[in-house]
Amino acid sequence: MDPIDYGRFEDGRHVNYYELDRTFRREVRRVTGADDHEWAAEQLRSFGDVVGNTIADNADVVDEHGPILHTYDRDGEVQNYVEYHPKQAENERLAYGAGIVSDAFEAPPGRDDPMPLTHHLAMEYLLSYADPGFTCPVSMTAGAALVLDKYGEGETLESYYEGLVTRDGDENIEGAMFLTEKQGGSDVGANETVAEHVAGNRYELTGEKWFCSNIDAEGTLALARTPDAPEGTKGLSLFLVPHTVDGELNDQLYRRLKDKLGTISVPTGEVELQGATGYIVGEEQRGFRYMTDMLNLERLSNATASVAIMGRCLLEAKVHAANREAFGSPIQEYPLMKRDLVDMAVDHEAAVAYTFEAGRVLDRREREGDDDAYRLMRVLVPIAKSRTARMAVDTASYAMEILGGNGYVKDFVTHRMLRDAQVLPIWEGTSNILALDVLRALDREDAHEPLLETIQANLDAAEHPALAETTETIQDAYADLGTAMATLATEDGEYAQLQAKELADYIFDVFTGSLLLAEAQAEIDAEADARLALVAERFVDRRLRDHDARGITGGDRFALEHFDAVVRYESVDPETLVETAPADD
Repeated sequence: MDPIDYGRFEDGRHVNYYELDRTFRREVRRVTGADDHEWAAEQLRSFGDVVGNTIADNADVVDEHGPILHTYDRDGEVQNYVEYHPKQAENERLAYGAGIVSDAFEAPPGRDDPMPLTHHLAMEYLLSYADPGFTCPVSMTAGAALVLDKYGEGETLESYYEGLVTRDGDENIEGAMFLTEKQGGSDVGANETVAEHVAGNRYELTGEKWFCSNIDAEGTLALARTPDAPEGTKGLSLFLVPHTVDGELNDQLYRRLKDKLGTISVPTGEVELQGATGYIVGEEQRGFRYMTDMLNLERLSNATASVAIMGRCLLEAKVHAANREAFGSPIQEYPLMKRDLVDMAVDHEAAVAYTFEAGRVLDRREREGDDDAYRLMRVLVPIAKSRTARMAVDTASYAMEILGGNGYVKDFVTHRMLRDAQVLPIWEGTSNILALDVLRALDREDAHEPLLETIQANLDAAEHPALAETTETIQDAYADLGTAMATLATEDGEYAQLQAKELADYIFDVFTGSLLLAEAQAEIDAEADARLALVAERFVDRRLRDHDARGITGGDRFALEHFDAVVRYESVDPETLVETAPADD
């Protein structure tokens, strides 16, 4: 495959994001499956063009003219009206009309069956190249649809589900989830909102929700406690709380919108539920369990937005480095810049591979009810969200540095991408909360079993001599990871919690290294291309190898020798990576 000449672009817009992101295209092909991918490829190519042009331009306008809340009308009556810029409405019509939510739930035109959830995540990835903030309501719409599809019963909830999954960009409704309360934060079990039964599946909810993104969604899911229900998450029930009921405003007050650093395209605010109508979803006191299904998809959507921010910022950095001249040469020709771009590209490759593999496992669990997939998902998903969110912040920050002063001003997209990235470590659980979730998955659900089996299977798949040294390093780390998990399983709870984030990062590094190896072997077999072997080698070298004198004395010239392969996608002959054994005397 010919390398990409980034010097022919002015910046990372007015391009087709699907066409330019070969890493993304590879992962979509891998996790979607041959039959589904044949249909998906054209859909994603078309959407990548729309996002790279119209939606990307609109997103900059929306960032300057974000939503405005009009809580009261001129007569002082509550109206809870959120005013949006017309460009946001256009983006919504384009995204929902392209099937970004519906196609994973209802068969799209030309198909007999819905697409897998990985296709929904792929569409979100492309959207996040332009507007990660808008991906928030899109992902919550899909999450609410998932919950109602699985647990919603009765005509009322079915009608909301149909509205969430319609492919008509003018007729669809959006979803949201109101979890956070001021006194609880990440401690969802501290929820104080009360739900009183009225009749049938109808309840009245009273309480305050403190951080409500997509505040005016018509299909909002909220947790509340019925009278005499036990404390903690076990006592929570789940309700659908509409914006309007029978054509009239629901009994709630949209108090104010948060003045946020980023994600301006999605309105986030505070809501007082004042006897608001809510329709119970499923059974009482099982709400938190139902909501975790939505939360798992939300966390992967968060990871998808993170890796897309990495992709967009990397694209901007590549284009700038290819065009910007300093001291007589494009800055991509200088060794330090080569190293920076190589390592940013490798991080992006790793994060995309891990995220879409976690999405594939989640989809397998939802489609097949596979117990091993469920247990593997329980450890992969929180790590995907935690690790990629931090990587997005770091990548956006350094891309801004590569662009210099331009990257720091609003005229250039790295400014917005960094602001949008900063919320991703917070949304859907902070890194501490997620690390503790990993411990629970390992302890209560024996998630280590399918995890270790998958890593070993990936290692066993790597057979080409070009992968041998990298495989050996990961094999050693794999053994150490098993020891680490066994150690924490026998230590007291305080020590296990103290080391939880180290363990989560270790799992990411070993799992991702093995995944890149297996993918590299597949690329060698199918395309006789060892580019991904270099990506795996660099990732493992930086994450899993110890180096004397911080590598300074090791003679590492990787970035100089393999810049075109890693950064510009130049193909690599596998045999060139195999050292020739010296001839016998």
